[in-house]
Amino acid sequence: MKALATFAFAALLAGPALAQPALKAPLAGLGFLVGDWNSGEGKVADTGGTSRGFSHVTVEADGWSLLRRDRNEIIGPDGKPAGGFSQMMLIYPEAGTLHADYSDGEGHIIHYDNAEIVPGRSVIFTSPASPAAPGFRLTYTLKSPRDLGVDFSMLPPGGGAFHPIATGTLHRAP
Repeated sequence: MKALATFAFAALLAGPALAQPALKAPLAGLGFLVGDWNSGEGKVADTGGTSRGFSHVTVEADGWSLLRRDRNEIIGPDGKPAGGFSQMMLIYPEAGTLHADYSDGEGHIIHYDNAEIVPGRSVIFTSPASPAAPGFRLTYTLKSPRDLGVDFSMLPPGGGAFHPIATGTLHRAP
């Protein structure tokens, strides 16, 4: 009986923590991102290598933000491990558009100040380039209920055309 009471108390505590609140209106079109995702082998354009990893996207702040947490392992063109890093990105509404702040385990920071959304299908985050700093574009496209395309591109300082840095497909974890 004591074990049953302990289990029931633990279930009461865990229940609300496990439930995800509904996304607020500005983020509702991004619900397709929520969940656990695994990558196959993504291409790393700069090195000719590949990457493998996972992504965990959760609803936070009572539905007013999304938090993406990733871990990526880099494989060199020779097939040997070439390092790895963690990343996170907070997505939130501000001043009539969606913004996102990205940070990774290599010290990179990106402030995305614009998002183009096709609700339930895709989102393109962009950061501006300046004469001294590159701009970035991060695109998520739902290819199927279980497959999410990812394209990360860079715009050289001062402008020009975006060129791909990394592309791949994430697969919804069972």
